[in-house]
Amino acid sequence: MWPVLQVLGGLAILAALLWRLGTGAFVEGLRVIDAGAVVAALGIGLLTTVFSAWRWCLVARRVGLPLRLGTAVADYYRSLFLNATLPGGVLGDVHRGVRHGQHADDLGRGVRAVVLERTAGQVVVFAAAAAVLLSQPSWLHEIVAPSYVPVAVGLFAAVVAFIAWARSSARGRQAVATVVTEIRGVLARDTWPGIAILSAATLLGHLALFLVSARVAGVSAPVSQLVPLMVLALLAMGLPVNVGGWGPREGVTAWAFGAAGLGATHGLTVAVVYGVLAFVASLPGAGVLLLRRGRPQVELEKRVGAEGNSPHRRPQRISHPFGAPEVQAGHAVAQQHRRDGDV
Repeated sequence: MWPVLQVLGGLAILAALLWRLGTGAFVEGLRVIDAGAVVAALGIGLLTTVFSAWRWCLVARRVGLPLRLGTAVADYYRSLFLNATLPGGVLGDVHRGVRHGQHADDLGRGVRAVVLERTAGQVVVFAAAAAVLLSQPSWLHEIVAPSYVPVAVGLFAAVVAFIAWARSSARGRQAVATVVTEIRGVLARDTWPGIAILSAATLLGHLALFLVSARVAGVSAPVSQLVPLMVLALLAMGLPVNVGGWGPREGVTAWAFGAAGLGATHGLTVAVVYGVLAFVASLPGAGVLLLRRGRPQVELEKRVGAEGNSPHRRPQRISHPFGAPEVQAGHAVAQQHRRDGDV
């Protein structure tokens, strides 16, 4: 039900923009994109993806999971492409966490590593947006009152429900203790500075892409005037109510440009250009998705075959759906399939 509400919310925002501003801004946003903008998007996208993947490596290693930078970059590209093409804007990250957890034989820890990594990035965006809103009290009142209060209420209710669940069960208390331990690890003195720097670098990359979009759309306002508007747009992108990232970003950008005297239509055009260029920047992820189809099975058979040929191979512990685990020493590939599932 929630994914449906996400899509409907994003579509409602886009429909409202079409009704208020017409289709001209969308058509203009597609028309003005040229080869230079595409090359810039791919270059900026490469930098921001490497920074984000590097941040993911730091978080994953801190929670006890191995992750090489090259693998992280490829998987991050794939998740960006899935985020840009699937509803909700987060399914690529879910896929990334699940695949990493399965590969490391710890699904929960893999998913939590991705959640912590994305949260670290959003904290920097929230900090930048808070600075912008506090410097513009009128914007703070106008934005927070109609849109973010319901979101805050929903988050508060979710936190209260989670705390109640954690206190009512031993499993909940154990889950909270695990998450707290991992957060403390990420906040260790030898880890959080690197994560903060990489998050700030990623934010600068997104702002650079927004600036390219503004210039391509014909907006000549100074950078000092555009940056606060772009920070608000990035904050809106974090709202889980969109269609492949489209919806809140366009609405907030149109409003912010109108409030700054630059024109809501120009703001919408900039947001459309940014959306298209962000999709272009994620296209290497489509190549990763195609190249890695079928590879997990081959890698699994090679890994298990090597274990089977080892003179020190130990019997595998097989968990049956109905009954207690038992130790068997059958064919290694078949045992691995039973343990990990059909990949």
